[in-house]
Amino acid sequence: MTSSEPGPKPAPKPNNAEKKQMRSAARLYAVQALFQMESTGQTIAAICREFEVHRFGATYDEGEFVEGDVTHFRALVDHAVNYQALIDQMTDRALVASWPIDRIDPVIRALFRAAGAELTQMATPPKVTITEFVDVAKAFFPEGKESKFVNAVLDHMAREAKPEAF
Repeated sequence: MTSSEPGPKPAPKPNNAEKKQMRSAARLYAVQALFQMESTGQTIAAICREFEVHRFGATYDEGEFVEGDVTHFRALVDHAVNYQALIDQMTDRALVASWPIDRIDPVIRALFRAAGAELTQMATPPKVTITEFVDVAKAFFPEGKESKFVNAVLDHMAREAKPEAF
């Protein structure tokens, strides 16, 4: 016996504004995931699974999590982990000599790693990456000077990673 009724309709494709919002959310989630990996020692697979199942688009008493671009999230986290040594060296060169990356706040360190992954391994224009991750810094530190610090360090990293864009 066959049914003539159609199956579930596929979800509509996101428009450009929704895609941008999903990429922005993926960047924020990548920073959170990298921070969580460092602080808990969980594997990349466990962290990614947790975020994709329990955070992307989830609703809790505290509020609703934005849907994220899973592909962009995975790429950021994978590249940040796989190219961590390269990214950390680039970050160290952008920092003042007396402030090596291991002395930086762990959230900002995770942010530099995610942004460094995008700057060194992905085709996103560097100015977009800088703007997006400065916004992430503002989300974590809304009243602090951290966003200016992040902007300065990422500008230095971007000029090293993609000098042709400047």
